Amino acid sequence: MVDKTAEQMAQELIIETAPVGIDREALSRFATDVARSAAEAPPTAQAVNALVEKYNASLSYAPGSPCWIELAAEDQHAALEVYRDLFGWQGEVVTTEAGGYAMCTLNGKPVAGIASLDEGGVSTPPTAWTTYLSTNDADATMKAIEQAGGTVILPVIDVDTDGRMLIASDPTGAVFGVWQPLDFLGAEVVNQSGALTWSELHTSDIEAAKAFYSAVFGVEFTPVADGQDYWTINAGGRAVGGAMTQEYGPLGMPPQWLPYFEVDDTDQVVNLLVKRGGTVLMSPLDTAVGRVSVVQDPQGAIFAVIKAEPAS
Repeated sequence: MVDKTAEQMAQELIIETAPVGIDREALSRFATDVARSAAEAPPTAQAVNALVEKYNASLSYAPGSPCWIELAAEDQHAALEVYRDLFGWQGEVVTTEAGGYAMCTLNGKPVAGIASLDEGGVSTPPTAWTTYLSTNDADATMKAIEQAGGTVILPVIDVDTDGRMLIASDPTGAVFGVWQPLDFLGAEVVNQSGALTWSELHTSDIEAAKAFYSAVFGVEFTPVADGQDYWTINAGGRAVGGAMTQEYGPLGMPPQWLPYFEVDDTDQVVNLLVKRGGTVLMSPLDTAVGRVSVVQDPQGAIFAVIKAEPAS
């Protein structure tokens, strides 16, 4: 067996946990650091873990990548209990001048937010998850949204020293957030059980949506190879989400960004949600990428759960 270098060991760990959409330049800088460190001393597990943490601290989401997910809930405490049961999240509602907000964590790392519906208009319309797309300049992105035919629902505001945000809708009516990170990058745990693993745009006009997001964020849409009515959304050199027309999604869903959360057992999570008062919009179904179900929580927010198939 060929011994792995520190660079190979660290990159394997990174690939397993790196958020979708992470800037590839950050990975390149990290690889250079690893190679330099490996030349100075033989790699050890402790050294590799230290290098991985150093890499994680330098991460950034490529513009247009989903970087945060936030639920607007009328009853935050009830929502926290539901998602704690479903995904193992931890969090408490903290009262601020703007209202209540719960920063949910998974294994001690930020995974999602649960906001109050009465935060003076900061949150999205009732019973909805909002997907936030990353940007380097919130003000410039807001102008680009308006120029591309989108609607600004909440203009740019500062969120303490964490970052800057805005809420908007695309020309087809799908609501999304925009996040310019300062002290807070966004989700620090993704692509594992209990965390966001995919973001999917459901739209009534795929051509209008493609033109809009390409103009605003510079992302690219690539049709899947098998001819299905599905596109991958690419940013920073990798697929960060998908897009499809509403006619192929669950009936009655308006244009929206649908978050997918990774789970260990799709059926078990769906059954648990139903017991908690949730609704099944699409029963668990085996697909090429895993076992998927689209559901609605007890307060009406729509999301999907998936037990992903290992990459071949």
